[in-house]
This record gives sequence, C-alpha cells and structure tokens, in this order.
Amino acid sequence: MTALARWCFRRGWVVIVAWVLALAGLGGVGSALGTTYSDGFQLPDTESARALKLMKEAFPQQAGESDTVVWHVTDGSVRDASVKERMAAALADIAKLPDVGAVASPYDKGGKGRISRDGRTAYATVTLAKQGKDLPEGLVEKMMDTARAPAGKGLQVELGGKAVADAERPPQNMAEVVGIIAAAVVLFLAFGSLFGMLLPIVTALFAIGTASFLVILLSHGVEIPQIAPILSTLVGLGVGIDYALFIITRYRKAILRGRPLEEAAVQAVDTSGRAVLFAGGTVCIALLGMFAMGMTFLNGVAIAASLSVVFTVAAAVTLLPAMLGVLGMRILSRRQRRRLAANGSEPEAVNGAAARWSTFVERHPRMLTVVAVAVMAALSIPTLSLRLGSSDQGNNPSSTTSRKAYDLLADGFGPGFNGPLQIVTEVPGTGDRAAVATLAEDLAAVKGVAQVAQLPLPPDAGIAVLSVVPTTSPQSEETSELIDHLREDVVPAAERGTTMKAHVGGATATYKDFAQVLTGKLPMFIAIIVALGFVLLLIAFRSLLVPLTAAAMNLIAAVASFGLVIVVFQWGWGVELLGAGKEGPIEPFLPVIMLSLLFGLSMDYQVFLVSRMHEEWVHTGDNARAVRVGLTETSRVINSAAVIMICVFGAFILSGQRIIALFGIGLAGAVALDAFILRTILVPALMYQFGAANWWLPRAIDKRLPHLAVDPPDRPYPGVSPELEGERELAAER
Repeated sequence: MTALARWCFRRGWVVIVAWVLALAGLGGVGSALGTTYSDGFQLPDTESARALKLMKEAFPQQAGESDTVVWHVTDGSVRDASVKERMAAALADIAKLPDVGAVASPYDKGGKGRISRDGRTAYATVTLAKQGKDLPEGLVEKMMDTARAPAGKGLQVELGGKAVADAERPPQNMAEVVGIIAAAVVLFLAFGSLFGMLLPIVTALFAIGTASFLVILLSHGVEIPQIAPILSTLVGLGVGIDYALFIITRYRKAILRGRPLEEAAVQAVDTSGRAVLFAGGTVCIALLGMFAMGMTFLNGVAIAASLSVVFTVAAAVTLLPAMLGVLGMRILSRRQRRRLAANGSEPEAVNGAAARWSTFVERHPRMLTVVAVAVMAALSIPTLSLRLGSSDQGNNPSSTTSRKAYDLLADGFGPGFNGPLQIVTEVPGTGDRAAVATLAEDLAAVKGVAQVAQLPLPPDAGIAVLSVVPTTSPQSEETSELIDHLREDVVPAAERGTTMKAHVGGATATYKDFAQVLTGKLPMFIAIIVALGFVLLLIAFRSLLVPLTAAAMNLIAAVASFGLVIVVFQWGWGVELLGAGKEGPIEPFLPVIMLSLLFGLSMDYQVFLVSRMHEEWVHTGDNARAVRVGLTETSRVINSAAVIMICVFGAFILSGQRIIALFGIGLAGAVALDAFILRTILVPALMYQFGAANWWLPRAIDKRLPHLAVDPPDRPYPGVSPELEGERELAAER
C-alpha cells in the first residue's frame, strides 16, 4: 500500500487522466451499445413456472406490453351517447399513434365484459408494438394526453400499466442529485473546505460512472435486472463517499500533526486505505453471497453492486491520493492553514466531545449495554409480522394516474380484478375438454372466487386457460390462501379420473411462488454471508470475539432495520407523507438484497472502528486504551460518514419507485442504528467488558490462518518500548 500511495501521489495527473480515459472509453462504448436489462427470473419446479411455460409454448410471445385506459362517470352510464362518443373518438386517436398495435374497446362487439355491472366504469386495453424502453420518446405522454382529453363534466379518465407508471415517475437522476447535494453539505460542515467537500464526491462519481458503464456492457451477456443499476448507484454513492472520507480524515489529521504532505498521504492510505480494502472486501463478499440463492435475478444485482464497490475501493486508494498530491495543502480550510503556519503542528492527544464520550462509555459499560440492547430489541419487534408479497400499482402514490386507474378498476370490477389467477390446463385426451368445464364449475363454487371465465383459444392449442378473479385483492392474505386451496384441494379433485393436468399461475401466483422459494433459501444464505464475514475478520484481526461480535451486531442491525421498513411500508405509518404510496407487503427479494447490503455496510463500520483499536492494541497491549483511543478517533468520522449515508439513502425516497424507497428507508435506518447505537455504544461497551479477551486467538488456529493485516507493517511509535510486544501477547493469553 505504501508504494502504491507514493506512486499515485507523485504522479497525480497521470492517474487522474487514466481514470478520465477509462470513464470516457467505457461511457462511449456503453452509450453506443445501449442497455439490455432484463427483469425475468426463473422459478423451476413451481406451478406458476409450468403454467407460464405452457402459455409461451402455445402462443407466440408478443413483442409489446399492454396499458389500460379506465373511465368512470359519477352520474348516468358509460354507455350514454355523450360519453361513448367522446371516449370512442379518444380511443380512435390513440389507435393512430405510432407503435400502438391495437386498442380493445368496451364499445366493440364482444366488449361488454369491459363495462362494470353498475355501468359507471369501463376500460380499454392498449397493446403497444414494443416494450416501454424501446418506445419513441414522448409516445406514452402523448397517449396519456389523448386519453384524458375528454375528461370533465362528470367523466374521469385515468391510465394504468407499466409504461404509464414509468412515464409518471420523477426524473431518474433526481434522487442521486438530492443525495449528492445533502452529502456535500455534510462534508463542508465537517471539513470547512471546498476541496475537502469535493474530493469524496468526485472520487465516488468517478467510481460509480465507470462501474455503471461496465454494467451496461455486461448486460449484453449477463441477465441484469433494471433495478440493479439503481441499487448499484445507491451503494456506490454511500460507500464511495464514506471510503474517501475515512482516508481524507486521516490525511488531514496527519498534516495538522506536522507530517509532510507525501508522508501524510502514504500514512493515510497505509492505515485507513487498508481498512477500506477490507471493508470493501466484506461488502463484496456479502453481495456475492446472493449467488447462493441460485436465481439469475439476484445474480445480476450482486454483480452490479459488487462492481460499484470494487471501483469505489480502487478509486479511494488510487484516484484519491493522486488528487491529494495535486491539491496539496488546499485540502485544509484557510483557517486551518493559517493556524498551522502560525502555531505549528497540533498535539497528538485528542480532546473534545469524542474523548469525553469514550470515557463515559468506559465508566458505564454495563448500563449502556442494557440500554442499547433494549432499544434494538424494541425496534426489532415489528419484524415478527413480516409478510412477503409483491407490490403493484395499487401501492403507487394516491396522486398518480396509475393508482387512480387501479382503484377505479377495483371499485368497478372487484378487488381481485387487478390480479386474476390463470388456471392453465393440459388437455391431451378427447374427454379433457369436458373436465375443464367441470373444473370451471367447481372453481365458481369456491369461496373467495368472484368470477371464472374460459379464455377463447384455438381448438388445436393443446391447452385450456381459465381466468379466475378472486374476491380479494392480489396482496391480501386471503388471496394467498385461495391459491393454496386451489392447488391442494380443488384442482387435484378435478384431475382425478382424467388425463388433464392443471396448473395455477398468473402474476399473483408467480410472486407467491417467488416469495416461497426465497424464504426457503434464506437461512442458508444468512449462514453463508455470516460465515464468510466471520472468516475475513478472523484473518484480519486474529481474534475470535471481534468477528463474533461483528456477526451479532450485523444481525441485530438487519432485524431492527426490517422492523422500521415494516412499520412504514407494511403497516403504513407515514408512508403517504413520504410520498411512497400505499402500505402493502414487503417485496420477496428485499430481505435477501438488504441483508447483503446491510452485512457489508455494517461490517464497514466494524472494520474502521476495530482496525484503529487493533492498531493501538498492537503497540500498547492495553485493551482499555485501545478501545478508548479507537472510539475517540473514529467515532466522529463514523458518525459523519453515517450522516452522509443516511442522506444519500434517504434521498432515494424521491425515486418514485416503491421498491427503491424501501431500500432507501431500510438502509438509511440500518446505518443510523448501526453507527449511533451499535458501533458508538454497544460494541465499545462490550469490548471494555471483554478486556484482553477481545484479541485472543488459539495458537493452533493462528498458525493455520494466512496473514492479511488491516494494520500497516509494524513501526515503532514514540515512547513505546520493544518489550511491549511480549507484554501484549501475555495479556491476550490471560
């Protein structure tokens, strides 16, 4: 690390130009090729997957997607001449728009099923010729304006569908911009220097940009979901700014204590830079643990987020020291430079609030342990009510047209209309058509089923499809129970004595299967990332208690943050105030991705905190001093870094996507709890109580572990005698 830091510091412009060329080169190639993100996921050996496979084999896959135009009258009927004339004209205009394949109107022959029983609500289906991302710019907005032109005079017109929901979201980069601005404010308050504020942000942006363009290239050969680049940016901004912050803080401190600029940079990279390497490694290990789930959807997220972390680490240990070499003393504020010139270097002793807090923790470790555990336990209680499921446009903010269209359909056609089930039946025998009719009758008599209809299919299709509309909404527990009842009781009874095979599918059933598959693999996934993180910290700190404590803290932080997410998004406390839509179940993949991110981010703070303690322990053999100095010197920077992460993650509420808002709130809450309760209170309180046992490791294990030190190679500190190394080992054994 020393040689790398010195080389980058001395050849600052060479390193900066290399990063600029890498960013520009990847950006040019990525822009030319475009993206091929895919949100598909495989659920082998599930009923919904078999149903979907049969549908794909029976029908050519349509290139486009469908959106819905919904209208409602407060008086009269949608069949009234004035309403019919206005809406028929609007639908005809929509059909003339480019890339609109077809418009199915309730006023067409056979379209009466698109009008509600009370006659006040109707809908039309608009089938587009392309996927939303391939549509001409402005087409969806034009379609929305055309459809809503007749509204007024007792007529309400709303639109739903994926393309519509995408079009009404806030600008894609709004959340990132707000997060960066908030981080810039915190950095300026922390450093009081313009360049001190800019360097962490520039470092993070270079890393994120390079990683993002590389992800675009990888999307042509690997399945990368559309959510992956957003999460990658979210993670990259948070850890990228924090990693640079830790190194810059150490660099500034060394300058203020009289070190030459180059030596200060070398020392910062050789100490905090090593911690950054280990912290980044733990984040990547946690993220890549998603491969254990065996799902391409999660693999794509893991690849994108890991690349973002890898590039932030690379930028922190190369680009950052290069920019420090170019800027020199300007990393300090003018006031600090004047004071340094007038008064000379600062003393080594650290005073202030951080030192007083560290002393307070040392004096009251048991009391603080009890308080911290009680707070985290209380926040974890809501996790017991976790309910996994898929959100839909019914969870969008109430002001959006997609949410209004969803509610109109639910009111006019029933809560289950927005999530019908599909019973896909294989009918190889001549008598199986009659068995399908019998199944339809049986389904209509089932409690919880509002409507059953057989979809018109060609006689030679080889399958029959029944559309089953539940009486309850797609997200309700009753609908989930209905799916189980159909699969376990109704369908098997209808199959007896026939060669018919029926499979319960549809979007609602697919998401239910998705949740069950992920839940079943979750214990194994947690065990893997906990074990890998434990081994890495075991090697880094040559201790059993440090990695055990870290694993426990990570689990506590994860469970408590899930509790916060459940309170807001599942219970609905303040969800509308945040502009995050309506309460509902938690996305099935959120626990997996959030656990990966939380384990990595939590391990970051553990590494930064304990690495400074370990550095002091190695040179003094005094556990109380090591914990006190480590907490004193890192608590302020950890808290500043946490505030930055909270700002960055919290800003993603503005993304306009419920899933991203879930991650934003969850990660922001987890970072706040981790930094301000676990790492600032609980971990040092426990380490004070454990004493020298913190650093104990059986000799048999020590001999077999590779040596990968977080601390720099041992250098004598002023006033430390060589005999302290032997005293340190004896203290650890005791």
